[in-house]
Amino acid sequence: MAQTESNLDHDVSWFLLPSYWAKMVVALISFLCFANSYDGDFVFDDSEAIINNKDLRAETPLGDLWHHDFWGSKLSSNTSHKSYRPLTVLTFRINYLFAGGFYPVGFHVINIILHCTISVLMVDVFSILLGGLQFSNKGRRLNLAPKTSLLAALLFAVHPVHTECVAGIVGRADLLCALFFLLSFLGYCKAFRENKEGHHFSIFWVLVSVILGAIAMLCKEQGITILGLNAVFDALVINKLNVLELIQKLLHKDKSLEAVNYNYYYSLNAWLLLCPWWLCFDWSMGCIPLIKSVSDWRIIALAALWFCLIGLICQALCSEDSHKRRILTLGLGFLIIPFLPASNLFFRVGFVIAERVIYLPSIGYCILFTYGFSLLSKQAKKKKILTVAVLGILLINVMRCALRSSQWRSEEQLFRSALSVCPLNAKVHYNVGKNLADKGNQSAAIKYYREAVRLNPKYVHAMNNLGNILKERNELQEAEELLSLAVQIQPDFAAAWMNLGIVQNSLRRFEEAEQSYWTAIKHRKKYPDCYYNLGRLYADLNRHIDALNAWRNATVLKPEHSLAWNNMIILLDNTGNLAQAEAVGREALELIPNDHSLMFSLANVLGKSQKYKESEALFLKAIKANPNAASYHGNLAVLYHRWGNLDLAKKHYEVSLKLDPMAPGTKENYNLLRRKLEQLQKKSGA
Repeated sequence: MAQTESNLDHDVSWFLLPSYWAKMVVALISFLCFANSYDGDFVFDDSEAIINNKDLRAETPLGDLWHHDFWGSKLSSNTSHKSYRPLTVLTFRINYLFAGGFYPVGFHVINIILHCTISVLMVDVFSILLGGLQFSNKGRRLNLAPKTSLLAALLFAVHPVHTECVAGIVGRADLLCALFFLLSFLGYCKAFRENKEGHHFSIFWVLVSVILGAIAMLCKEQGITILGLNAVFDALVINKLNVLELIQKLLHKDKSLEAVNYNYYYSLNAWLLLCPWWLCFDWSMGCIPLIKSVSDWRIIALAALWFCLIGLICQALCSEDSHKRRILTLGLGFLIIPFLPASNLFFRVGFVIAERVIYLPSIGYCILFTYGFSLLSKQAKKKKILTVAVLGILLINVMRCALRSSQWRSEEQLFRSALSVCPLNAKVHYNVGKNLADKGNQSAAIKYYREAVRLNPKYVHAMNNLGNILKERNELQEAEELLSLAVQIQPDFAAAWMNLGIVQNSLRRFEEAEQSYWTAIKHRKKYPDCYYNLGRLYADLNRHIDALNAWRNATVLKPEHSLAWNNMIILLDNTGNLAQAEAVGREALELIPNDHSLMFSLANVLGKSQKYKESEALFLKAIKANPNAASYHGNLAVLYHRWGNLDLAKKHYEVSLKLDPMAPGTKENYNLLRRKLEQLQKKSGA
C-alpha cells in the first residue's frame, strides 16, 4: 500500500539498527528494568485475586471460570466486582498448577516475559504508526521509520508507570490484554497486504484480528477498544479520511464540579505519563482532594491539559501535512481510546486514577513524544545534545523502573513508599497498619489505624481492625465503641458485628453478644467463624447442645475449621461423651489428616477409653508434627503413667517440664511418678 510521505527518520539523530537487533535491544532493556521484581512476594490485590481465589485450585471445575469474576465471585452475586477476565484467571491457574502451590516467582517471571514480548511487538507497531503501512513487491511490510520506531519502543519499554502492571501480579490482566490488543492490530494491518496483482484484502486476517480482539477483551475489558482503534486506523491510513466530528465531543463543556474533578484526574493521568516520579499503589480515599471551588489553583492543570489536547487535535485535523495529521491522530487515538473505559464518562468505575490502566494509552504518549523529538531534531542545530537528553530520559526511567520494582517486592516497601506520595490517603495508612499487625507489631499498627480513621472518619474496615487489636490488648471499652460505630455506619458489615459480639462476650454481656452474632450471620449466611464464636458463647453459658450445633454448622460451612472440630471433641470429652467424642475426632481427622491439634484431642479421648496403643500412636504423630508443645509430651506421659510404662512416662514428663516449667499439673504428676519409682526401687532392693 504505497504512501509517499515525509520520512520521520530523516532528521532524527538516533541509532539505526537492523530490525532483529532493535528488538533484541528493546527486549534486553525492558528485562533489565523489571528483572529485580522476579522474587517479590504476593502484594496488595494479589492476595484476593490469587491466594484467596478458589478458581485457581484444581478442585474448582474449569467451567466455573466462565461464570465467575476476576476475584472468584459469581457474576450473579450482588457482591461481585463484575470484572470479567476468565483468560487471565486461567493463566494464574496454570501458574499455580505448574508451581505446585502459591509460589510467587513463577507468577512474576511470566509478567516480566509478557512485558518484554509486548515491548518487542511495539517495534513493529510503532514502525506502522510512525512510518505508515507500506509493502514491498513481495508483500513484505517495510519499516520506513526504523530509528523513531526503536526510540518509541524504548520509551514504552522503560516507562516507570508500567511498574504496577509488571511487578504486581494482578497487572497480568493489563499485560495479556495489551499483548492480544497489539496482535489484533498487527493482524488487521496484515489484511491490507499488497501482492503482485495490486491491493489484496484478506478476510482471513480480519477474522484473526477480531478473534484476537475478543481474546484481549476476555483478559481485560479494556481490550474491546481495539475495535475503535482499528476503525480509526482504517479511516486514516487505509481510506485516508479526515475525521472532524471528534472536535465537538472533545470540546463539550460541563460546568458541574464533578466534571471539573474528572478533568483534573485526566490531567493527573497525563502528568504520570510525562513525569512518572510520584507513583502510588492506590490513589483513592483522599489521596487527591476534590476541587470544591473554581478558585482552586489546580484548575490550571485542567486548562493546561485541554490547551495541549485542543492544540494537538487542531493540528491533527487541520494541518495541511497529511503525514503530520496521520501521526498525531493515531497518537491521540492510542492515547484516548484505550483510556475511555476507565474515564468514568460512560459508566462509573471503582477508581479515579490507577497506573495500570495507562499501560495501553502510554503507546499514544510514546508516539507523540517521538514525533515531537523528530520535529525538534529537524530544527536543532546541535542534534547530538538533543540525542543525549533523550538518552538521559531513558536512563532515568530505567533507574526509576528498577527502584519502583524493588518497592513492589514486598507489601511493607510498597505501602510505605506511598506514605510520601499520598499522605492524606486513609487506605495507605490502613494498609501500612495491616501489614504491621500481620507481623505482630500491634503498637505501631494502632498508630496507622488511628490515622486512617482520622483521615476518613467513616472508614469502617480501619475501625474493625483497630477494634480487633484493642480487643486482643483487653482495651474492651474503646474496642466496643469503634465496632459499634462501624456497624452504625455500615449496618451490613458482618465481620464488625461478629467482632462486636466477641467484645461483648468478653464484657460478659452475653445476650447482646448473642444478638450481634446472629446479626452477623443474617448479613453473611455462610459465616463459619461466626458460628464458631457463637458456639464458644453457648459453651460459656453451659448451653452444650447449642454450642455443639453452632460448631457443627461451622464445620459444615468450612470442613477444615480445625478449631470448631477441636472444641466439639473437647466439650464431648469433658461431658463424659467419650464414644461421641471419638466419632467426631475420627470424622475430623478424615477431613484434616495432618492437623496435630486434632490428633492430640482424639488421643486424649482414646486414652480415657483405655485404647492405649492407638492413643500412643496419635500422641507420637502429634509430637512429630509439633515437637515443642509441652502439653503433648505431658499428656503422653500421663498415658504412659496409666498404662504402666513408667520409664517412658518419666521421660516425657521431663521433656514437658523442660519446655514449660509451669505446665499445670505436670509437676505434680511427675513428683507422684518419682515417688512411685522410688518405692518400686526400695521394694526391689529389699
